[in-house]
Amino acid sequence: MILTGGLKSLLPHVLRRIIRCNRLSISNTSGMAEGYKQANVVILHKSLADDFEKFCHANNGPLPLLYRSQPGDWKCPSLSSDSDIRTDCLQYRKYEHGACTGSLKSLKEYSEQLKDMVTFYLGCSFSFEKALQKAGIPIRNVEQKCNVSMYKTSVPCYSISMFHCNLVVTMRPIPESKLGAAVLATSELKEAHGAPFHIGDPGLLGIQNLSKPDYGDPVHLHPGDIPVFWACGVTGVEAIINCRTPLAFTHSPGSMFITDLKNDNVRPLGGIPQVHRFSQDPLHFSIVSAEAAQKIKTLETLIGIDPGERGIRHLLRPGELLRACLALSHAGSVLITTGFPTHFSHQPPEENDGPPGALAIAAMLQALEKQVAIVTDQRAMDLNKKIIEEAVQLGILKKPIPLLSYQRESADSALMFLCESGNPGRPRFDHLVAIERAGMAADGNYYNARKVNIKHLVDPIDELFLAAQTIPGVTTTGVGDGGNELGMGKVKDAVKKHIKNGDVIACDVEADFTVVAGVSNWGGYAIACALHVLRCCELHDRYLRRAVGFPCAPGERLWLPALPSVAKEEKLLKALVQLGVRSGKTASLEMEVDGLPFYNTHSLMIEKLL
Repeated sequence: MILTGGLKSLLPHVLRRIIRCNRLSISNTSGMAEGYKQANVVILHKSLADDFEKFCHANNGPLPLLYRSQPGDWKCPSLSSDSDIRTDCLQYRKYEHGACTGSLKSLKEYSEQLKDMVTFYLGCSFSFEKALQKAGIPIRNVEQKCNVSMYKTSVPCYSISMFHCNLVVTMRPIPESKLGAAVLATSELKEAHGAPFHIGDPGLLGIQNLSKPDYGDPVHLHPGDIPVFWACGVTGVEAIINCRTPLAFTHSPGSMFITDLKNDNVRPLGGIPQVHRFSQDPLHFSIVSAEAAQKIKTLETLIGIDPGERGIRHLLRPGELLRACLALSHAGSVLITTGFPTHFSHQPPEENDGPPGALAIAAMLQALEKQVAIVTDQRAMDLNKKIIEEAVQLGILKKPIPLLSYQRESADSALMFLCESGNPGRPRFDHLVAIERAGMAADGNYYNARKVNIKHLVDPIDELFLAAQTIPGVTTTGVGDGGNELGMGKVKDAVKKHIKNGDVIACDVEADFTVVAGVSNWGGYAIACALHVLRCCELHDRYLRRAVGFPCAPGERLWLPALPSVAKEEKLLKALVQLGVRSGKTASLEMEVDGLPFYNTHSLMIEKLL
């Protein structure tokens, strides 16, 4: 028997010859023939081959197709010069009607049956291990001399005919400081599953216990390691099990076919990737291209000007727009709140900064097929219903948005509102957004910029944001332009120091992300634009899809019309004027917001953002 000593430096054809002679004392090929591609193997009847190939193309993250043989062809000339698939894997599995009925060292005894069968060679993550090592990233399973951990997930693959299953993944512990390098090193290796599609809490994939992999061995995480998940070719094994074909063969997970192809010829996929954390509980990172991140940074810079000279530059938090929009991009259901009744002597007392920005966000969320609702003050329900109806008629919204109100009736009212039966494990919303919403100050009151207490006009929606801090997986964003808005608690010290009356009016309630803009509506427009940028980012789209299914073709990007426009916002502002909703600073019923004219100020900002 040959031990594992120098296997990583042996050439593939030498290794295949050793494997063919059954002279290895190990059960997996991780770390062998460094720098060469390895392949998962699926062998099935020729009548199923066309559908299985379509299944691979529909799920090319887990099943990147390297080669499909002709029926009865045991060689793969484009992958290797002298191979025989009957003998050149360390170990095989035999499946009959969906059940594994044997583990085999050779398939030669099935040569007659194999004449009517087709072999699929599928990319493998072992192929990128050398690239990770070159980037200075430890390979924990190699260090620990064990197979990589593989898990079944709750993520469904794209089904084709009789082929259907949930995604299988490999997990590699990566030091947090090396996450960006790990993504960069693997994103270009599309035929080895490409970049990871999930970084963080395994529970988000339906994996309950990392110490109990479904295939392979448990791999120990070192302090500071983050679990990183790549799509895995063992997904093909699950598809074979579920289709219940009378006879099929696969490699044994971890016992790959080693090809003669090097990993040198790589091609960039969607730009240079960046990794950003947007949730701590549960731990969740996302991937976006450097180009998309830079565009969103530019949006953030554009809205950070201070036309009212209130000192908001001291409140700016660079990078918050990107993180907020990543959280929104991953959310399935979003709750938005707006409404600042600054004009307490008028009816209605609301100002016109807030609703347009809220509707811009809602319109984009609708176009991205997310669930969205608005919560507002009970006394303002009729007004907001009319505003939503106008937005639908103007083509801003595809359809009406559910309109909710919140009242505190007991200590757990907020939890009951946000979660089914008050259960934090079953939240109704993944993300809460407050935009130009009156925020509670440290003394429990609500103040406008002139230090007037308007608590009698404000329902305690702040409690929803406080409760959200206790619900795992629910994140929050606050958008404001003066520091007295809900969610601005994160910058309250700067508000007290730099904003007029800040020592009294500063909102005390924090959001996870604080988006500061010269006018809050601009923050809403920027969020809508940033969500569009993320959705058009190939790297981010793949991450959201979990590397299964198909990307949207440019002609299918139905969210493009949902972007704000000068024409739509002009019509909406006219509708708000007709409803008696006034400018915040002047109380004027003119085409202005916060005392700034719509034309050549707000219209110009919209054009710049677009």
